[in-house]
Formats: sequence, structure tokens, C-alpha cells
Amino acid sequence: MGKIFCIMGKSATGKDSVYRKLCERKELSLKKVVPYTTRPIREGEENGREYFFCSKEEAKRLEEEGRIIEQREYHTVYGVWKYFTAEDGQIQLEKNSYLLIGTLETYQKIRDYYGEDCVIPIYIEVEDGERLMRAIAREKRQKQPGYEELCRRFLADAQDFSEEKLKQAGISRRFVNEELEKTAAEAAEYIQSMR
Repeated sequence: MGKIFCIMGKSATGKDSVYRKLCERKELSLKKVVPYTTRPIREGEENGREYFFCSKEEAKRLEEEGRIIEQREYHTVYGVWKYFTAEDGQIQLEKNSYLLIGTLETYQKIRDYYGEDCVIPIYIEVEDGERLMRAIAREKRQKQPGYEELCRRFLADAQDFSEEKLKQAGISRRFVNEELEKTAAEAAEYIQSMR
């Protein structure tokens, strides 16, 4: 039986970079789980790679069909954005192990859906000052930087990933992402040990 390794952490901790590095490691043989979102695509993103970018109508249809495993809604300065994982045939635990990026809530709902033995958390963290500098640098590269949304996310992360919530979710192993290659190597070693 395969496993789902769920990468999570506050914004600008390098989750996407760690995810890409782990996907490159052929010895892990991990399949990607691509989540869905109704938010606009960012500069440098590609539909079907980071997310499936869908309309509000498509998200509503999937919800009505009972195909949404977990969903989060964010009331942003640009309106409501939904992020979700759908039962769309991507995950077949009898055949493969998977890598997924999400939030603490994503991890908990995926774990509840597939079972605690099948879903393993990989929590990435970075010191808040460094994380804020990374977020600002990333936002500066956008055609239209959204600094208000960056600030909203930064503050929301403090609540969403509070120590109390991490403890309640059973998150004990942490990967401090000061150096990407080292963090990815540590996460890969952990994944191998959990199979």
C-alpha cells in the first residue's frame, strides 16, 4: 500500500521548491497530486503543474458531485479564493505513493479520508523574518504585486499554523528550510524511512 506525503508550512517557506526537489528524486518514485484553485494563475505558474486553475462554476460542480475531499476558502483582498483536493483519479494507493502540497487543514482532511497510516506530514518551516523577506521578494517579481494579500497571508499563517494547532494535528517532525538542498535531502531520507 502506498503513502501520501503531505508537504505543508506557512507561506514563503519554500514548500514549492522542496516539492520540486523531491519530485526530481527518481529513487523516491513519488507521483504528484495536483490540487485545484479558483485563484488567478501567477507569473511563472502553469495550469496542471502547481494547481489546476478552475472557475468558480467548475469548483461548484465538483462540490455538487461530492468529489471534493478537502477544501479551504480564503477571503482575500481580491475576493474569495478556493483551494481543494478532488477525488479525480489522481490517487491510487494500491499502485503508488504520492506527494502533495497543502495546509495543516489539508493534511488533516486527507489523513481522515485515506487513513492515518497512509498520510505522512512533512512540515517545512523558516524563521518569520526570513519568510517575510522571501515573500516580499517573490511578490516584487509579479507584474502587479499584491502586497496587501501578502500581509493578510502572513498574519493568517500565524493562526493557521499555531503551535497549538500543530500539536493537535500530531506534527512533531519539522524540516527547517535554511538551505534548500539540505532540506530536500533530509525530507527524502525521511520519506524513505516511512515507507
